[in-house]
Amino acid sequence: MTEIIIQRQKDKSTIALIENGKLVEYYEENLNEDNRKEGNIYIGIVKDIVKGMQAAFVDIGSEKNSFIHLKDIMRKVDETKEEIDNTIDITQLVKPNMKLLVQVKKDSTEQKGARVSTHINIPGKYIALMPNTDIITVSQKIENKEEQQRLIKLVKENLSDGNGAVIRTSAEGKEQEIIDDIKKVEEKWENIIKTSVDPDLHEPKLLYESESLIEKMLLDLADEKIDKIIVNTQKDLNKLEKYKKENKEYQNTKMELDKSKNIFEKYDLEKQIEKMQNRKIWLKCGGFITIDKTEALTAIDVNTGKYTGTKSLEQTIYKVNEEATIEIAKQLRLRDIGGIIIIDYIDMKDENNREKIENLLKEEIKKDRSKVQVEGFTKLDLMELTRKHIISH
Repeated sequence: MTEIIIQRQKDKSTIALIENGKLVEYYEENLNEDNRKEGNIYIGIVKDIVKGMQAAFVDIGSEKNSFIHLKDIMRKVDETKEEIDNTIDITQLVKPNMKLLVQVKKDSTEQKGARVSTHINIPGKYIALMPNTDIITVSQKIENKEEQQRLIKLVKENLSDGNGAVIRTSAEGKEQEIIDDIKKVEEKWENIIKTSVDPDLHEPKLLYESESLIEKMLLDLADEKIDKIIVNTQKDLNKLEKYKKENKEYQNTKMELDKSKNIFEKYDLEKQIEKMQNRKIWLKCGGFITIDKTEALTAIDVNTGKYTGTKSLEQTIYKVNEEATIEIAKQLRLRDIGGIIIIDYIDMKDENNREKIENLLKEEIKKDRSKVQVEGFTKLDLMELTRKHIISH
């Protein structure tokens, strides 16, 4: 049974995704934060150009000017590569006081303004539209080659000229639904363009506001069977009932209002929430992992702990690493850990065991709806991967 619980308080909204009583995703959204702009699209005004950094500052109407790099201005020709032609001077592409259509890719912090890009991405149920490119890619989670080719052909035939797309996992097996989704998302883009070319527009302006966290969840989980959504306010219930009428995927989902002071306590989730905040997580075998976040990356260390095994040392080490891998994949999703992640496994001498651990990790992260890229073991025998945050941190 899959459920979503939404508890709204005065200044924040807490959202939990539960599968058979187990907490698998947990988010806190601060409702008073003005700097939550990720995904928003603006007409910005170029202010200062920093030639030495091949970058510029863009006013999007927020307190701090946003930052854009040369690679985020140049036309994107390959979704998988970020190399840029360093012979191009940024001043050839943008000038002070020039209007620029940009999307926030990373929210501002206390120290820095938001990171923006001219590479627009508008999410739909089955595709994410990428205007001004001819790139069409398929989610890595769709592994069937024939299905990949079918989807690419279908999307290519139905996209307008000059648009590209990322085909989402939920598109697998769909046809007319994808065509309808393309029309809907392209219509949003056309409305954005109409507003952006207004000659009387001389100030920064918000043209498109990204979905709320719960809307993003419902969009991403459209192909999953959500049995029940529980909320604690009538306002949220009304919104969800409206969403249910407009989206057939949620026709059989029960929508419930529960005005309990603490819904999470009522559904016995408090201990699970508390446990996910611990630095150390014990494994069933007696080993444990530790999770340490830094500014640059998240380091995860695997330890044998109390486990001594019953066979060889190599088998003992493999057993701990195996359990740790399953738990790490769960924790990445549960804690919404993003950016660079380094896992320091217990050293394995057997190359086959190393390969099995890497394959297990790749298999376990398929359950994660965020984009996770496993780079493999480095020369220092550390596992390196990257993950995209579901919600900006």
